[in-house]
Amino acid sequence: MKKAILFLLILSFIIVPINVIAAPPEFSGGVNNEYQYEEIVFISGEPVKFVGTMTVSEKEKSDSSTISYTFKLTPEDKGIDGKLDRRISYVTTYDVRSDKGQTIGQTNISGKPRDSIEIDGVKYELIDYQFSKSDVIDNRPASDFYTGNITGRKVYTINKTEGQVIVDIIGGSVGYENFWGATETQIIDLVFNSSMENEDTDSSWQGTVRSQVSDSMTKKLVYSDNDANFSSFNGGYVKTTNSSIVSKYDYDLPYATNSRRNKDRRDRGTISLSKENVPKIERLIVPKFRDLGGHWAENHINKLYSLDVFDEVATFFVPDVPMNREEFTRAVMRASAIRLAEVPKTRGSSRNKTPEISPFSDVATTDANYDYIKNGVAKGIIQGVSNNKFAPKDSLTRAQAITVIIRALGFESKAPTPGYYTSFSDDRLIPSWAKDSIYMAKEIGLVQGDQLNRVNPNDVLTRAEASAILVRFLEFLERDLQQDYRENIILFN
Repeated sequence: MKKAILFLLILSFIIVPINVIAAPPEFSGGVNNEYQYEEIVFISGEPVKFVGTMTVSEKEKSDSSTISYTFKLTPEDKGIDGKLDRRISYVTTYDVRSDKGQTIGQTNISGKPRDSIEIDGVKYELIDYQFSKSDVIDNRPASDFYTGNITGRKVYTINKTEGQVIVDIIGGSVGYENFWGATETQIIDLVFNSSMENEDTDSSWQGTVRSQVSDSMTKKLVYSDNDANFSSFNGGYVKTTNSSIVSKYDYDLPYATNSRRNKDRRDRGTISLSKENVPKIERLIVPKFRDLGGHWAENHINKLYSLDVFDEVATFFVPDVPMNREEFTRAVMRASAIRLAEVPKTRGSSRNKTPEISPFSDVATTDANYDYIKNGVAKGIIQGVSNNKFAPKDSLTRAQAITVIIRALGFESKAPTPGYYTSFSDDRLIPSWAKDSIYMAKEIGLVQGDQLNRVNPNDVLTRAEASAILVRFLEFLERDLQQDYRENIILFN
């Protein structure tokens, strides 16, 4: 549903398409994997678990996307006679505000939906569905973050003329999406009002259901040993993509006895569902550096090399020499798969094309790292040392490196109002331009103090130290965000 915020990565050295997105199916709290879908249906006044198939089709345009669902379900309990047939499409239009770095998504019903549910001889038919969802998407260089609000109302007939069930819907969603992970969590409150025609009031009932569902995709690196003794390499990393969805329903319904509703008693409970897809695995290239054996950063460096974050062709990495500005810029762009701006294609002779002019006198347009530097500056991740100088070969300080990563996340604006102190003992040594970033880096666990609780902001960063910070950055994108957007919401609401 957030196709406008999917990364379409076109890199000069690596092409990494992202065609997976984490978003719960429809808005009914259901879960699915590759072959089965299941949800809890409450329209009869009792929780009934339905299972079956779900098919999804999507269409995209430059400023909109349409997603269509078809559900064919039956009760899991074979003692219940029933079926569910639902067909519904949602269209989302996008208002891209490039000047603000944000996108507004507006989702509504497309066409006429169908939702027919039969349970033990009673048929519920959808006759009206009003729905509105609006999201604000903050497009940051390393990850997109979004939040949305949901309102709606469904009206069902009971056996055509015997009564109605009205379901009021209100809720919201939060999510993020980057190369290393994506999670969307929805919390939706449903209020059921059922009334029967020409019968006593005992047949009418009211109930509430809170649906919490979270769909998540993560990628992680796992080291795999080579069991052969006579081999040219000992082992290598495998990139594993895992996707799963969890759901929890908290319901408060009237207590039913002999098909009658007891208004003096309530049936309250919680039902949890979950599904996982089969993991997808991809072997990565094997590093063969000869100067890393026993080095404290060996695993960090090998991970980044396997991911093409580092592309050294030499057999020596030289971990304890300073990391320079262009190397770190390229590494951050590659590590988080930040898309590079596409060069518009023009027709006509190349002789008529205006040559591109570098914004920096010390970085040629033919430089292998030019596109990374140009896009890093354009996205506000890093700046030149002056108006026309980038100093690509200059060493990088810890303060500069931390600032680059926090800017890539877009978190620098979350620091307190200026005038605060960080918790580091050398707070007075932190440059003013880096203070917000260092504060936020500590808050999210990206950096810690040394044994004397110093952050050492002005120390030159070695290639080994840069590798450790980059790996921690990737762990935040892959693991910490999922914890915050799924477990912390589902478990503590």
